[in-house]
Amino acid sequence: MNFFQGDAQFYCGVDLHTKAMYLCILDAGGRVVLHKNLPARPDAFLDAVAPFRQELVVGAECVFPWYWLADLCADEGIEFVLGHALYMKAIHGGKAKNDRIDSEKIVRILRGGTFPLAYVYPSSMRPTRDLLRRRTYLVRRRAEALTHIQNTNSQYNLPPFTKRIDRASNRVGVVDRFEDPSVRANIQIDLDMLDQYDRVIRQLELSLVRRARIDDPTTYHLLRTVTGIGKVLALIIMYEIHDIARFPRVQDFVSYCRLIKCDKESAGKKYGYSGTKIGNAHLKWAFSEATCLMMRDSAEAKKFVERRTKKHGKGKAMSILSARIGRAVYIILKRKVPFEPALFFAH
Repeated sequence: MNFFQGDAQFYCGVDLHTKAMYLCILDAGGRVVLHKNLPARPDAFLDAVAPFRQELVVGAECVFPWYWLADLCADEGIEFVLGHALYMKAIHGGKAKNDRIDSEKIVRILRGGTFPLAYVYPSSMRPTRDLLRRRTYLVRRRAEALTHIQNTNSQYNLPPFTKRIDRASNRVGVVDRFEDPSVRANIQIDLDMLDQYDRVIRQLELSLVRRARIDDPTTYHLLRTVTGIGKVLALIIMYEIHDIARFPRVQDFVSYCRLIKCDKESAGKKYGYSGTKIGNAHLKWAFSEATCLMMRDSAEAKKFVERRTKKHGKGKAMSILSARIGRAVYIILKRKVPFEPALFFAH
């Protein structure tokens, strides 16, 4: 966990919402100089902080409306720090809770040096990253439509499909399996949605690949050298990381990707694990997918997992391989070198 350690003449805590924001500004001595509820508009914010612009630090919790505030501070030359929402538990404690209290808690955490930092993703690549996350949403909705067709087929005890219906050419005649008109209409809805999802996702992936070759072609092509990482996984890993230099150690990177577990320990005794939900869920998914694809494409990866399955079980063995892929990606991006399978499986 990283904390804000800077010094400033004024500290501003913002409890940010969609239509309103509560500002609390402290001076260097910890005295409240402004405590006010304002509309969530750039002009209102700038007018409020205008008397305190000299050496001002603005802190806000990482909730969904933070984009515009971070970009506004960057344009105006105001230092902005983003608080990690899961770590900022101090603002949720106490007997009473409202926007006024929360804004003062945020600024006192900021001034006290215990403000947990989240990464302020740069505005130039942020829309593309959000578009990639939207693609993931669409793919999962597509999978739900496929699952509904399979489940309906099982409900009526019909023979299993002989071909994969995720391919459009294999979906001909699926509706004819069912006799009831309502069931046929239900399945036709799924098929129509699948056709639309296929078209939208295909166009989306083409535009994302073109964008990646403009934003950071070197990183994109280095990731493609890793066995099991194709164009989509390379895009997700690249845009979720942005800059590998923000992770000083490989341990920090694999922890951010949720590829390792942290021990809970007290008085020399271990009580299990913690923090399994802290980190980047998109990178966790990407490396899990890369693990399965590497096992499919590499005989060495299969042997690697088989050897560890005997000692740890299948799930733990695949987790070990996922963490190993994460470390390999960190080294590849740090050193700007392609993936070497012989070196990866050497030990």
